[in-house]
Amino acid sequence: MYTKCGMIGVSHFKSIINHKWWISTQFPAYTNIHNVISRRFVSEVLFERGSSNVVDNGRLQNFPSSSYEAAMEKLSSLITRQRRGEKPPIANKLEKMSMYLKILGLEEDMNSLNIIHVAGTKGKGSTCIFCEAILRECGIRTGVFTSPHLIDVRERFRIDGINISEDKFLQYFWDCWNQLEEKATEQLPMPPLFMFLTILSFKIFISEQVDAAIIEVGLGGTEDSTNVIKEPTVCGITSLGMDHTEILGDTLGQIASHKAGIFKPKVPAFTVPQLPEAMDVILERAKELMVPLEVTEPLDCKQMKGLKFCLSGDHQLYNAALAVSLSRCWLQRTGNWEKVCQNDFQDSNLPDEFIRGLSTANFSGRSQIVCDSSLYSDCPEIMSENCGGELIFYLDGAHSPESMEACAKWFSNALKGYKNASQTSIGVVNAEESSENGPFLHESKTLGTFEKSCRQILLFNCLDVRNPKILLPQLVNECALSGIHFSRALFVPSMSKYTKVTSGASVIPSDLSGIDLSWQFNLQRIWEKIMHGKEMTPLLDKDFKIESKLMLPPHEFLYDNASKGGPSHNDFPCSAVIPSLPLTIKWLRDCVKEHPSTRLQVLVTGSLHLVGDVLKLLKR
Repeated sequence: MYTKCGMIGVSHFKSIINHKWWISTQFPAYTNIHNVISRRFVSEVLFERGSSNVVDNGRLQNFPSSSYEAAMEKLSSLITRQRRGEKPPIANKLEKMSMYLKILGLEEDMNSLNIIHVAGTKGKGSTCIFCEAILRECGIRTGVFTSPHLIDVRERFRIDGINISEDKFLQYFWDCWNQLEEKATEQLPMPPLFMFLTILSFKIFISEQVDAAIIEVGLGGTEDSTNVIKEPTVCGITSLGMDHTEILGDTLGQIASHKAGIFKPKVPAFTVPQLPEAMDVILERAKELMVPLEVTEPLDCKQMKGLKFCLSGDHQLYNAALAVSLSRCWLQRTGNWEKVCQNDFQDSNLPDEFIRGLSTANFSGRSQIVCDSSLYSDCPEIMSENCGGELIFYLDGAHSPESMEACAKWFSNALKGYKNASQTSIGVVNAEESSENGPFLHESKTLGTFEKSCRQILLFNCLDVRNPKILLPQLVNECALSGIHFSRALFVPSMSKYTKVTSGASVIPSDLSGIDLSWQFNLQRIWEKIMHGKEMTPLLDKDFKIESKLMLPPHEFLYDNASKGGPSHNDFPCSAVIPSLPLTIKWLRDCVKEHPSTRLQVLVTGSLHLVGDVLKLLKR
């Protein structure tokens, strides 16, 4: 096989094998050298080395040298709605999906993907990631498609646990784009964004010859673009709740009917315990299609043999148990079970491969803790050896009542764990030095860090189709049960827009002209009523003028006694509206630099878009 620069010879191959670090970073899914020496090795090397050529059936092929941002512009052109909650008017969606797949020559190859199809209201992404990690530990080549992405669209497509490379993404993107654009007609125009990304995931996974494809449903199930899957290997439904009611219906039964729409005749399915209204619908649908349905109970922590999840929170015990059942069923139905485990589960013990997968699975923006490393850029020895973390972000994209309750419990437990960790201290991992999908925090030896006072800050935004009058009290009350109380709340608009697909390298907008903060002021009113038990609208109307939106609170706002209030706080001691997220992050950093004796623990929640934007800013 030849590259642009010459031949990959035996001596070069051996030198690569001898570099353990290179193998571990480029091929983390492989546990032995025999997995590395495969039909895919040379193709992987070419891509990871940044070649503009692709190996296809032994031949090198060129792909367009268009920039990544040009691809983002093309994707943005596929957005058919201006805001979340607007249902795109697509008739015969699944019929059109089939036509698109036929144009790309993918229809006949769909069944070779051996798909695990997962629907649900909350936890379906985490369940998919658990499944992927388990099967990868079992030596299975995996592909997983999830949504939404937080920083870069490539997050949606993982091959063997790693986001697809930029070169590979561009190759498959332009291949799909050019073929579909060439065949586009008035009756069959270019597909909307999510439909295109779903098609692209099938293209990627088929071309990459994955053994298992784990596909997360986008919205609902019955009419979702992913439901073009006709013969999945196994299906799963995670916990159901009231979300996307403007599209799926305003009862649990209606929502469950959509989710159970992914069931296929006689194909095994699993779900977690549901409320009766939802479970009845799921059971009825399974009966109609003669689907063998099993309800999984939450995983017993004892089965983990002392290891813990990277994905923290008690709710993950349900997602993990569902993933265990889905993965076991997949291995059994594809004839791979005996290769992994000689016997079935005995005495409720999990195979070691399952335990390793569950303990290493990670998913950005879900119960993730990030210590801001920018505060130590001038002092690398402090950053790597002695950081107690003066500014710590707790990120979770909860945006429904059920997920907000789970977020509050996780946050409360994380703070308790932090306070009680007397034998270990948190060390900072630079965003650039961490793995592409890995956590930012690690444990290091105690180095005598001095005790700091801690303040809990809420950084919040949610879409206007959500109900903050339910979400915010849910968060406050659940945290209060654990003795956790927020000193302040900051309300900010997200940077992400529904009209634009951006990448991690996209320019962050700095122009604040014309920005509408009315929704953030509304969130603040709700918060102040929760804190004070009465409406604060007259004060807000008087003191928070649109023309004053560039003003930031004084740094003392975060540190003064919350009961004081005063004119400097616009008479609102508990909250502030800040016009942009970049300004907010900078302001928080400046506050911490002026008050190094106080640690700020910032919970970022209410929106995955907000969480992704914060991660993007912290990585810069």
